[in-house]
Amino acid sequence: MTGYGRGEAALDGTKFLVELNCVNRKQSDVVINLPRDLAALEPRVRQAINEKISRGRTNATVTCGHKPNSVRKLSLDTALARSYHDAMRALQKELSAPGEITIGTVLQAPGVLRMTEESTAPEEAWPAIETALHAALGELLQMSGREGRHLAKDLLARLKFIRQEIKSARALYPAVVTKYRAALIERIAKADVEIKANDERLLKEIALFADRADISEELTRLQSHLAQFAHHLRSNEPVGRTLEFITQEIFRELNTLGAKANDAVISQHVVASKAELERIREQIQNLE
Repeated sequence: MTGYGRGEAALDGTKFLVELNCVNRKQSDVVINLPRDLAALEPRVRQAINEKISRGRTNATVTCGHKPNSVRKLSLDTALARSYHDAMRALQKELSAPGEITIGTVLQAPGVLRMTEESTAPEEAWPAIETALHAALGELLQMSGREGRHLAKDLLARLKFIRQEIKSARALYPAVVTKYRAALIERIAKADVEIKANDERLLKEIALFADRADISEELTRLQSHLAQFAHHLRSNEPVGRTLEFITQEIFRELNTLGAKANDAVISQHVVASKAELERIREQIQNLE
């Protein structure tokens, strides 16, 4: 499901903003961007998202606005400065390059000196971030819910089409054996072979065909699978994977039905049903 959510919360003058966006994907993938000083909260943010969203790629961004009167400090990364200095000296020795490596050169290296602002500790910040996160999740799920209802309406219409095709196949089925018997007798007549209508060999062949072409079980199972699909589609729980499984079973029954029916018109209804079911399979990839 696709959606966007935004939530805000404040703590002692610091405002925390959480933005979520989710796009369709078969599996679940959560990408979280947190300020460096709040990185320890990533597992909590991930857990909160996974409790509400089971499919799709979800991007979560947490930002914070510092207090208006926060104190800015100059931070020196001594270990990084020493690493830069050692690397510069090693390179100078290897290249036999002249020149002097000064403190000014080291201080200009990226990350050695940086300005930092007074920040909130992760444990202190979590209640505000959690509040903003839940607000963003609520907004995202509301948007996804609207899309889900629209998709459900479309899928129910496609199910209705398949039911009609199966109903037509069921109505044609009783005449299949009668048509086969007439065609068999016609072929025998063309071959100039005399045979009585109650000939044991003829009756046996027709009985064997009727047994091979019996699609009553497939029709019954199809009706059950379609009913289950519609039932789960109306559920408020995540049903994407369940519907994928039911769709596979419907495909299986349609394939068997088409192979056993031995009738061109019934096969046309089966092909139409499979084409519509393929569209359904593509759509349910977008359902949670």
